[in-house]
Amino acid sequence: NTLIEMNLSLVHFAAKRFRNRGSGEMEDIVQVGTIGLIKAIDRFELSREVEFTSFAIPYIVGEIKRFFRDSTWAVHVPRRLQELRVALAKAKESLTSVLGRDPGVAELAEHLNMSEEEVIEGLIAANGYTAGSLDLPIGGEQNSAETVTYGDIKGDVDPAMELVEDLHALAPLLDRLDDRDRELVAMRFGQEMTQAQIGEHLGISQMHVSRLLARLLTKLRKEMLTQN
Repeated sequence: NTLIEMNLSLVHFAAKRFRNRGSGEMEDIVQVGTIGLIKAIDRFELSREVEFTSFAIPYIVGEIKRFFRDSTWAVHVPRRLQELRVALAKAKESLTSVLGRDPGVAELAEHLNMSEEEVIEGLIAANGYTAGSLDLPIGGEQNSAETVTYGDIKGDVDPAMELVEDLHALAPLLDRLDDRDRELVAMRFGQEMTQAQIGEHLGISQMHVSRLLARLLTKLRKEMLTQN
């Protein structure tokens, strides 16, 4: 405890480098850096004849960087893509100063000695670093009655959700059918047999199958509407 208290100034010194990262309060960063300090104290050996300061700083900075890498992404992505985002950011900055403009995918790929597909994958993954609110206004005054947000224009009704609701409502109705009607539904919609194939299987005409299906579907539709 004494060693930790004596060397907390190292943690604060290292934490200052990360105060403008846009994520995490300084208190959290100091706490994480303190973990790195504790690891350095546990592993330090006088026999190595190395200054403790020189030994501890990499542990502290490494722990803080790991914190940002693992906990500040809005969407979880593989570690490989997290590291690729950092490499792309550095490459962009370097090439922009040389070219006087933002580099393209091909230029980034050549600079990093990787394929364009890998660069594109990294750029897409970088979108998961931060997330915006769906309530963020698009143009206009924020307090205006006519303000349009991203939530107003993004997304749509998923027909699959309605299908789930329909199937949930249909299940108990199918359970109440007699064996013949249930077999008829299974052949037509489960096995996707044609009416002719069903008629041949049951030994009845295709017209009879058509009438049976029409009657059965009308019955199920009315019962589902009654439930709703």
